[in-house]
Amino acid sequence: MPRYSTENIHTVALVGHGGAGKTTLTEALLWKAGVIGAMGSVEKGTTVCDFDPLEKQHGHSLYSAVVNFPYKGIHVHLIDTPGMPDFAGQSIAALAGVETAIIVINAQNGIELNTVRMMRWAGKRGLDRMIVINKIDADNVDLPGLLTRIQEMFGKECLPINLPAHGGKDVVDCFFNPDGDSDFSSVKAAHSALIDQVVEVDEALMAIYLEQGEELSPEQLHAPFEKALREGHLVPVCFMSTKTMAGVEQFMDILAKLAPNATEGNPPPFVKSEGTEGEEFHAEPDAKKHVLAHVFKVIMDPYVGKVAVFRMHQGTMTKDSQLYIGDGKRAFKVGHIYQLQGKDYVETDALVPGDIGAVAKIDEIDFNAVLHDSHDEDHIRLRSLDFPTPMHSIAVETKKKGDEQRLFEVLHKLEVEDPCLWIERHPTTHETVIRGLGDLHMRTKLEKMVQQYKMDVSTKPPKIPYRETITRRAEGHCRHKKQTGGAGQFGEVFLKIEPLARGSGFVFASEVKGGVIPTVFIPAVEKGVKQALDTGVISGYPVEDIKVIVYDGKAHDVDSKEIAFVTAGRKAVIDAILKAGPIMLEPIVNVEITAPDRFVGDLTADLSGKRGHITGTDSTGGGLMAISGQVPLSEVSEYQSRLRSMTGGQGSYTIEFSHYAPVPAPTQQLLASQFKLAREED
Repeated sequence: MPRYSTENIHTVALVGHGGAGKTTLTEALLWKAGVIGAMGSVEKGTTVCDFDPLEKQHGHSLYSAVVNFPYKGIHVHLIDTPGMPDFAGQSIAALAGVETAIIVINAQNGIELNTVRMMRWAGKRGLDRMIVINKIDADNVDLPGLLTRIQEMFGKECLPINLPAHGGKDVVDCFFNPDGDSDFSSVKAAHSALIDQVVEVDEALMAIYLEQGEELSPEQLHAPFEKALREGHLVPVCFMSTKTMAGVEQFMDILAKLAPNATEGNPPPFVKSEGTEGEEFHAEPDAKKHVLAHVFKVIMDPYVGKVAVFRMHQGTMTKDSQLYIGDGKRAFKVGHIYQLQGKDYVETDALVPGDIGAVAKIDEIDFNAVLHDSHDEDHIRLRSLDFPTPMHSIAVETKKKGDEQRLFEVLHKLEVEDPCLWIERHPTTHETVIRGLGDLHMRTKLEKMVQQYKMDVSTKPPKIPYRETITRRAEGHCRHKKQTGGAGQFGEVFLKIEPLARGSGFVFASEVKGGVIPTVFIPAVEKGVKQALDTGVISGYPVEDIKVIVYDGKAHDVDSKEIAFVTAGRKAVIDAILKAGPIMLEPIVNVEITAPDRFVGDLTADLSGKRGHITGTDSTGGGLMAISGQVPLSEVSEYQSRLRSMTGGQGSYTIEFSHYAPVPAPTQQLLASQFKLAREED
């Protein structure tokens, strides 16, 4: 059975921008706790968390990694997450597995893009938050200035819980310690600010503190401290250096004494419903109740197979547990339960609320699944996290003939592991498209395909899904007659077309009278019409927003066949479209760009130069502005690199489809001439 009760289990995720030292901090904590004999090095590829070959090759984290360690009577489950914005999906997913998000900041670089994002995402999820300022011993750091900027950007509730001392070689506690010496500010003032902030959430304690002037004991402060964390009324700021180990042990003491256990954080928002909405309820962190666990990470291990990593929220899971997956009606036996220590799977007997565990070789379990042992409690899900929309796209195809099916299998495995990797097969362009969060994201996926799966592919920018339509009514006609000896082919079709409202698609109708086209051949005419519309008429893109009405024709008693009317229908509608003022349509997308406010002028001007229309600008806090507008998809298909260049990597954007609109005449002429040339070559 588990050695730790739920009240002694603490779960934390280290998040923040790349280069802040999260993986090195994890090494320091494992070493201090006695789990490892010596600290590994990110540069040498010897850390517990960066164990993937690609992580060693690139020198930074690409995936979240789970470890655990004991310390002073508690058990800590820690998730080390990537800091590069391209791998934000791994970091955001980790938030569903913990009570506390620890935002790590590089003292030299200050507040960076992912610092702001992770503070916002963790706050939106209702997690307790702490800030760690790492590398306090580095050259040319302005720690007082950085603390001021943190408070300006994230609020006055960001208060130092310790301060650097002795030239950054040590830190001094400001919560339990009412006085002392520090490199800047005043320990006494910091202590008073913390106590004032904490007692504000407890009126009775505030009265004792203010009216009677009593010094409060740690026991009196514990409950209001946890409440202040839950309400976002307090965000403790810690100082440390993982290089010299200054402040590391003090940070571990904060985790042990002040970080919330599994009963003290804000409960995650579960929902019970068959639809998208439903009644929200909260799991009870009680080991005696039925099992409720949530899968926040999936690993496709080349040796172990599919591994589902989950957070226990309720009940006790053992190797003999019979569990259901979401709405599934068939239970599976757990068999083996693991706790993760980097790449190692350590088997355990049982897991209780607060534990992070894993099960392997259960193919039906996917990311975001809920595991439970009550057949009566299906339709349970956890409210989804808000992931950034993957916008960087590449089209891939196999270099080796016959590998198409294996390509889809490999891409599916990559997609299963990463909530921000989307695989699409476009029916109109016939391309397989991978969508991710950036160029680095895409490059590492392609490298993994080669190194782990031995799958080499060719890549190119994906085609823009243009459309064709008409602008006026017209009529078309085709007599298809073919005689090659013996039975021939004959079919004649008269039809008319008219434009429909944008987004209406395709409508087919028959007004044939007197049986001039036998009823049995009307579906063949429709089939031919659809063939023409699917392959395009002027530029090779599908035709839409059109109504086709067949009203007359002729048939032959002997030579009329289905193939004849398919051909006649196809050629007749092409004839009509060419007379109906055909135009091309391009997809218009809604775009929202988030960047520091100093870049707004340049970004709006750049967007306008891309035929974009600005619809609004709004402050999102923390010195960031959101620019919303509409722009042709073709103008932003490679926008990420441009945005990164314009904002120094501090900008992000999302797009979603809005509508189709006519393309400029020069674009239509170019695409039509390219299609004509390709058709002539064929």
